[in-house]
Amino acid sequence: MKKNLLLTSTFAFFLSAVAIAQNNEVTQKIKDEGLNKSKVMETAFYLTDVSGPRLSNSPGLERAEKWAVEKLKSYGLQNVKLEPWGKFGKGWEVEKYYAAFTSPYYHNIIASPKAWTPSTNGPIKGEVFLMKADSLPDLAQFKGKLKGKIVLTPTTAVLATSFKSDGERYTEEELAAMVAPTPAGGGQRGGQRDPAALARMTKLREFRTQLTAFLKEEGVALILTYSRGNHGTFFTSNGASYAEDAPSALPELEVSSEDFLRMQRLLVAGMKVEMEADIKTKFFDKDLTGYNVVGEIPGSDPKLKDEVVMLGGHLDSWHAATGATDNAAGCAVMMEAVRIIKSLGLKPKRTIRIALWSSEEQGLFGSRGYVAQHYGDRTTMVLKPEHEKISAYYNLDNGSGKIRGIYLQGNEAAGPIFTEWLKPFADLGATTVTARNTGGTDHQSFDALGIPGFQFIQDGLEYNTRTHHSNEDTYDRLIPADLMQAATIIAAFVYNTSERVEKIPRKELPKAQLPVAR
Repeated sequence: MKKNLLLTSTFAFFLSAVAIAQNNEVTQKIKDEGLNKSKVMETAFYLTDVSGPRLSNSPGLERAEKWAVEKLKSYGLQNVKLEPWGKFGKGWEVEKYYAAFTSPYYHNIIASPKAWTPSTNGPIKGEVFLMKADSLPDLAQFKGKLKGKIVLTPTTAVLATSFKSDGERYTEEELAAMVAPTPAGGGQRGGQRDPAALARMTKLREFRTQLTAFLKEEGVALILTYSRGNHGTFFTSNGASYAEDAPSALPELEVSSEDFLRMQRLLVAGMKVEMEADIKTKFFDKDLTGYNVVGEIPGSDPKLKDEVVMLGGHLDSWHAATGATDNAAGCAVMMEAVRIIKSLGLKPKRTIRIALWSSEEQGLFGSRGYVAQHYGDRTTMVLKPEHEKISAYYNLDNGSGKIRGIYLQGNEAAGPIFTEWLKPFADLGATTVTARNTGGTDHQSFDALGIPGFQFIQDGLEYNTRTHHSNEDTYDRLIPADLMQAATIIAAFVYNTSERVEKIPRKELPKAQLPVAR
């Protein structure tokens, strides 16, 4: 009996040692392919420079989606397709933009039309009108005075010159602090907001709606609004609704801070500022459906092939640049991760499925639609059969910085697993596993339904200060070595998840969010 137990224990130890050796060998192959034979920057080039801006339902997003489908097929993935997730709304793009003030002297203005705003219907010229109004009663004084005007709504912003670099990497001390317990509600991107600040913001938004309606009724030709940023960088947004039946809006330019403040100072000093502009935008409403790019490496194990490991990032972007760090970087990394796995001839036990989401920027719509179609309803927590078949979802969407670890999103049971998986990548700077949460991107769609969804910790670099939603978010802001490192680590994580005997542990299923009876 003792002899049999000894033999059994020895055999189990032998199998474990073989598995570890095989895993180490695969990891080294992944590192070699990912770090020495990478195609990630080639992919990033096609998603940015070639495809252009990728606003939801725009021609640029369509170009990127079609290219990604063909590229994934060329890697040998199966079931590659554009999968509809639901109705989004109208697409939009800028066909032409020019603006300059011509008096007291000529100066070309750094700016961009706000998304989903209309054209000027040809070139316009006129005097810039400084319109200071802080409340609804203030608008009465401008009644009948604004028709055909170019209106500048002033700001109280003041620029502060900085001589420090915008780019930052995590220090070892900062990474160590992430592992420490965090206060309740902490760790979310954006954090908790002060109720008084939220009330002020709500009031400002309400007045903004009233102001826009007034300017439209008065027949204003063009609105100039201040855009945060400095050193020629400005951050963009939408100025109107993308809904199929949305009411028409006014042409509106989001102007860089330096140009806006120069015009404002001249106007406050009583000087005449004259301006010319020619803006041509186009709406696309033939197909209002939103699509995700989806493809698979089928599982090879008869018992596990119906289970799925997912990875993804969002393909849509804003329109003032080419959405390189937000989030062509994440999509290029995920495409590279599946390329690495296929190029090595690996045969994952579970099916590996990549998804490139659309309309993340408007509210995680692509991933939420996908989760609702495949896995269940977040509101009622009525789950579909596929819910039990998914092991984990891995996301990348925090810029071009290299991976330094992973957020557990409160799933502490996954911590020891990920700690082991990161050990071969300590030499690449990835060591941190934190129970903290991070928000603002597509892993939340999975986490909300109790599916293990994870976002990797990335060096911030200049993501929040320079590139996120800005006119500087171009291919030049990508760091090849960082993207290679990220793709290598994610390829290993995804493959390890596919090979694991058990699925990744799950947190307690969230409660239904049914409406409260009143």
